[in-house]
Amino acid sequence: MTSTETETHRSAPPAAGDRRRWFALAIVMTAAFMDLVDVTIVNIAIPSIKRDAGASFSQIQWITAGYALAFAAGLITGGRLGDIHGRKRVFLIGIGGFTLASALCGFAVNPEMLVASRVLQGGMAALMVPQVLSIVHATFPAHERGKVFGLFGAIIGLGAVSGPLLGALLTEWNLFGLEWRPIFLINLPVGVAAWFLGRRFITESRAPRALKLDLVGVTLVTLGLLMLLYPLTRGRELGWPLWGYGSMAGALVVFGVLVAYERRKAARDGSPLVELSLFRVKSFAAGIAVQTVFGIALGVFFLVWTLYMQMGLGWSPLKAGLTGVPFSIAVSLAAGMSVQKLVPRFGRRVLQAGALVMALGVLLYLAEAGHYGLSIAPWQMALPLVVMGLGMGLIVAPLTDAVLSEVPREHAGSASGLINTVQQMGNALGLGLVSVVFFGEIGDRLTPAEAGPAFVHAFQHALGWVAAVMAVIFLLMSALPKRPAQHVDGAPAEELKTSEEERELVS
Repeated sequence: MTSTETETHRSAPPAAGDRRRWFALAIVMTAAFMDLVDVTIVNIAIPSIKRDAGASFSQIQWITAGYALAFAAGLITGGRLGDIHGRKRVFLIGIGGFTLASALCGFAVNPEMLVASRVLQGGMAALMVPQVLSIVHATFPAHERGKVFGLFGAIIGLGAVSGPLLGALLTEWNLFGLEWRPIFLINLPVGVAAWFLGRRFITESRAPRALKLDLVGVTLVTLGLLMLLYPLTRGRELGWPLWGYGSMAGALVVFGVLVAYERRKAARDGSPLVELSLFRVKSFAAGIAVQTVFGIALGVFFLVWTLYMQMGLGWSPLKAGLTGVPFSIAVSLAAGMSVQKLVPRFGRRVLQAGALVMALGVLLYLAEAGHYGLSIAPWQMALPLVVMGLGMGLIVAPLTDAVLSEVPREHAGSASGLINTVQQMGNALGLGLVSVVFFGEIGDRLTPAEAGPAFVHAFQHALGWVAAVMAVIFLLMSALPKRPAQHVDGAPAEELKTSEEERELVS
């Protein structure tokens, strides 16, 4: 670096009394909420899109799958680009592109344009989302991150369920005769406001030493993820062809080549795409494993839950969306309490308790579905959903904190990209398993009278698998740190030892 560049990189993060960082937090949390909602909001409007746009089944599949594939394939690259070129800069590019892609989706003139716009939207989300945790990690000192990640967990819980509810409302209202289009157009005013406010309030940050984009690593990551996720996404539609299994097996080979290459890249110039040294941090490696398996559980549950209510019980989208409100509230409350009150006192046991509580809620739901059958009412689902939501809230916020707590700031972007990538991989694996644990229990040719009971039975079968996965998560959590970092005079002891070089940020 030149002397000017070195001086620029030594600017400090916002001071503890600087209110701009809380405005910045609100802005990046809004972006995270937009992404979470967008992932789920489309599913509820699929019948309207199919009817109004004349989309084929394959095109409908790609409207949802195209976003997920582009998102998962670009997350690690997006995180590294933020490390290199500045997290604020890449975040603004991402949210600007996401808003533009949303407009293209809303004004799509045919299904092909809608599919292409969704792929673009997923790619822009891959630039935007990794910067959220990176900006938080670089802007807030460690002793404040517990409160911040508690808010982050609440946003996750709210976004997970409000997407279907918002999609149901916008679709049923048919605003200005636009049918399904408002589910995308609603992003425009939010995205534009977030872009302008982000320019003003977000403090720029990047890695303290010069990094280069690893193009070979980008290619290998993208290829490996596509080889894994494409067959999982389309496998059931295509009848699980042999080439799909070959592609998934080949993905493991590609990931093996990636690991070998990234080791050589790190030794040669210290600028790999995937910072493998992160996996030597026990909390990070264990948290990544938990995050992946947790993604599988959520991928299975949320899809079969939607299918069970709308196709099995015959509920309207709005009724199904409102049923999830108790779950969302429970997640939000438990997420804030777990990080701020429980984890500092009880440590890892809070996360393990969350896994057990969520498993209990799943088993309660299983029993209720079997007892009431097709006559079950939304209020009868409230108790198991609240229990599940409390368990999820105890996990989701402190887990993020645990994964990132010991990660050096210069690798925050790479770590954030890995966290989101494995979560998406877990979700994709869960969606693939739906064909086995849910559709595998439903016959191909059912009469209208047989369809409802078949969906109830399949839902119960899938919930049994989700409960088993939560038990696996409980066991994996034993590898997480027993206690959060110790604090000295309001700041973690580890942070007090952090060198000035690790604090270098761009003003």
